[in-house]
Amino acid sequence: MTDKNILHMLTPLKHMSPFDVNMALDAGYDAVAPYVSVGLDEVAGLVQDAIFSRPPKVGARTGVFIAGKDAILALDMLEAAGKALVPPFGASLFADPAGSFTTAAAMVAVVEKVLMTKRGRGLKGLRIAVFGATGVVGFSSAVIAALEGAEVTLVGYDGLERVIARAAEIKARFGVDAHVADGSGEDKNSAIVKGAQAVFCAGRAGVRVLTSAQIAAANDLLVAADVNAVPPSGIEGLDVFANGVEIGSSRVLGVGPLAIGNVKYKTESGLFRRMITAERPVRFDFREAFVLARELNV
Repeated sequence: MTDKNILHMLTPLKHMSPFDVNMALDAGYDAVAPYVSVGLDEVAGLVQDAIFSRPPKVGARTGVFIAGKDAILALDMLEAAGKALVPPFGASLFADPAGSFTTAAAMVAVVEKVLMTKRGRGLKGLRIAVFGATGVVGFSSAVIAALEGAEVTLVGYDGLERVIARAAEIKARFGVDAHVADGSGEDKNSAIVKGAQAVFCAGRAGVRVLTSAQIAAANDLLVAADVNAVPPSGIEGLDVFANGVEIGSSRVLGVGPLAIGNVKYKTESGLFRRMITAERPVRFDFREAFVLARELNV
């Protein structure tokens, strides 16, 4: 009998994302089992129930996926799942809350390629302003970029308190620094954009974050990316399909949400397939997602 590829999908929310269920099944899982309203303290028990029901030699055929909408909680749940493993019993682990880890990985990878192709430079030393930095995509993209040597600024639309806490979290967990900026007004945002070389826009869907005038007035700005596909766009004048096309009359290269989404889709699907084909249990978060997004964005 062929050992089945079974994915146990854990979320702290009321519902498991249908998007992720579809992605997992289309990637090749034989069965997925969603578990909802899962608390951090319940992760270990669920994981051990999953691994002890199968012989160690098929540990890689058992997967655990961490969902939700909170990057920090997802990382904590992933850590709890890892600690619950009892060798030689194992399982493959993958965290991607609200698809944010793979979306963030895709955004950074696409921006990096645009810069390398059209401006002859990479992420190291790049001054990046992240709007929507307290959300899951903004937080994750900030960490990825900072780990690659970029100079990242977290912009708080409601002031500094929450972004200061996020910057402290980034330093404590990943050992890299992030600056903070108050983005609670249009004038403040304009000043932030003028000081940046790249903008990551990860604000709420359907909310305009930056105007075309702000983009055009930013003389040092090289590239601006937006993950919001719901009108109005987060960045005025940015086409959803843009992949290194200048925004309006400016010289700023735009990266639209559908260009990012194409790589995001391939990345999430690709990580699921790597879990399915792995000979030994694997573990993925946004760092592994970025490695794969770079490979796929060719």
